[in-house]
Amino acid sequence: MFTILITFLSAISISVIAAGYSIVGLSTLFAGAVVPIIAMGSALEVGKLVAASWLYNNWRNKLVPYTIKMYLTFAVVVLIFITSMGIFGFLSKAHLDQVQPVSSNNIKIELIDKQITQQQIIIDRSQKTLDQLDKALDKYIDMEYVTRGLKERKKQEEERTLLTTAINEASDKISNLTLKKSELALEQDKIEAEVGPIKYIAELIYGENAKDHFDKAVRWVIIVLIFVFDPLAVLLLIAANISLRSRKLVKEEEKTKVEKDYQKEATNAKVRAKRVRDREKIYKDILKKIGNGELKTKDYDKMKKLGLNPDEIRIKLNQIMEMGESGVIKK
Repeated sequence: MFTILITFLSAISISVIAAGYSIVGLSTLFAGAVVPIIAMGSALEVGKLVAASWLYNNWRNKLVPYTIKMYLTFAVVVLIFITSMGIFGFLSKAHLDQVQPVSSNNIKIELIDKQITQQQIIIDRSQKTLDQLDKALDKYIDMEYVTRGLKERKKQEEERTLLTTAINEASDKISNLTLKKSELALEQDKIEAEVGPIKYIAELIYGENAKDHFDKAVRWVIIVLIFVFDPLAVLLLIAANISLRSRKLVKEEEKTKVEKDYQKEATNAKVRAKRVRDREKIYKDILKKIGNGELKTKDYDKMKKLGLNPDEIRIKLNQIMEMGESGVIKK
């Protein structure tokens, strides 16, 4: 009984979880009718289990039309498919929700890289301009026009200040962008660590091309899960029904056996009682004949069949008669 109870509870538990996943998945597909989808999914899940159990218990019932059996079988198969489809949607959405931050982070990292490149271009251009200004001053110094060179440098101070400021601001922006990029990379590493098992499965299936077939590997894993999810619940429910029927048959056989043993014992008791009555009747008849001295050869034969010794009986009776005549026995 314990095994039957565990089987039944397992079937109900798996079915409830599968129904929950399926309803969530179907609600995602039909987001505009969440409450009706929940009601419909719950009712269909209960109907599926009831139909599967009823089919097993009434499959050999000749009163049930063949068309009803076929329709209910078809309905159970279709409902299993619908539940599996809902589970597929639920698990696919869960996977997408998990890997979506990775795609988002990749886009952000690409944008940051572009921004860093742009700021680096600003730094390179500003630094190149500064270098050109320095080269111009170096020419004045080489030509020994120091005073003129100093005047030119004084004219360049504003431009140099702007260029230096641009370089500093670009450097600060690059530092901030690099910090953001590091944070995004760290977050991405954490997410990739969470989906690591799927990554290894993809590598197991597709080898070196795993990166290009990551989503396909996830789909295969989901398909394997749905093939052993809801069908397992239905089959466990049928297995529980089989166990219950077997237990019922065993009890009926035991009850029948007890009744047969009782009837047999009652019959034997009647036979024994009849034998006792027949013996009593024969004993009385023989004793009466002995008393009247009417014993015949056939009576001796009856006594021998009953295990009685006629000579011993005669001796005992003579002794009783002698004791009665001698006055030992008194009335």
